[in-house]
Amino acid sequence: MVVPPVYDPLSTETLEDPYPLYARLLKESPVFWHEQMQSWVICRNEDCRNILRDHVRFARDRRRAGVEVPEHLQNLQSLDPPELSPLKSVLMTAFRRQDLDVLGENARELIAQTVNPLRDRDEFDWIHEVAGPVSLMVSAELFGVVPPSLDRYSAISDAIARRMDAGLNPAAIGPGDSARAELNGIVDGWLAEESGSGVLASIRDDANRAGLPAHYIRNSASNMFNASYGTLFAAIGNVALAVAEHPEAMDELRADAALLETAPDEFMRFDGPAQGTSRVAVVETEIGGRTVLPGQIVMTLFGAANRDPEEFERPDELVLNRRPNRHLGFGWGAHGCLGLMFGNVVIRELLRVLTDAPDLRLAGAPTRRRTATVRSMDALPVSFRPVG
Repeated sequence: MVVPPVYDPLSTETLEDPYPLYARLLKESPVFWHEQMQSWVICRNEDCRNILRDHVRFARDRRRAGVEVPEHLQNLQSLDPPELSPLKSVLMTAFRRQDLDVLGENARELIAQTVNPLRDRDEFDWIHEVAGPVSLMVSAELFGVVPPSLDRYSAISDAIARRMDAGLNPAAIGPGDSARAELNGIVDGWLAEESGSGVLASIRDDANRAGLPAHYIRNSASNMFNASYGTLFAAIGNVALAVAEHPEAMDELRADAALLETAPDEFMRFDGPAQGTSRVAVVETEIGGRTVLPGQIVMTLFGAANRDPEEFERPDELVLNRRPNRHLGFGWGAHGCLGLMFGNVVIRELLRVLTDAPDLRLAGAPTRRRTATVRSMDALPVSFRPVG
């Protein structure tokens, strides 16, 4: 029996650069049992996609495997088709009603207003001065709400992200549930408002007409807002680091603006925020020659799947014109990210602003946030001025 390489998602080495380990797992142990997480880890891109679109054998709704799901966690992500369909229809309609061109123009203006004053600084922290405020403000505009303070929301989102790693760190459960309750309270206030525009107003109005359970609407809206902020926060940090470490990518974008249409997907593939998600098997099945029993968890490891050489030529390189690009940075199947088009628009506008600026350079050592499910950063000291 092949013994898989030691996979500790929260080790310093893995947090800093998990991709050499992912390459070994893909080659030596693409399907293996992880004792601490009590789950199967699935690495191949094709296997991951097959699991994520097969809601008959692999459930997101753990109640199908006899697991109780508390009310505050019942939302879009805790349902499977066909029960998922009415709620998903309301949420998808809310996103489709938004004018992405206008949102993109506004995002570009906001990013430029945030970034341009930093051009003459010898050093600044990209995470706290760009990623945090931009992510919160563009998410608030998309949802049509007045957000809480950045400090307050950063703490909420961080606790929720750490709660996703409960299998590795059970101590994160309590703070994460408290943060989720605090966010639910904020969303209750937003939903109680009679007027407004954006995604949240559309959800409120359509859900009331459809007669959907109030807690599913509130919890799903909370989940979606936090997904918007958290994904953008992490992605804006990861993109900036990739740009600083690969200045040739910015040269390509400056030389060919058409690459702005494909580059966001490639950055999400290359070093995306979402490192994995889980499902529970509801029938006995086989994956990669291993038998998965009913009730066992399977964790699809996006970070590895997005560097799978069977799916991607030159997987460890930034290929800005990569097509097709079937990465899993926004999930896949029935529970794929509803806001993926908006996310791509924001990353595109970030790259557009950076093409008009001098090269972004590292001004110190980046610090990774100690979270496994979400790959993001705590600090990224950079400068637009020559360093040294």
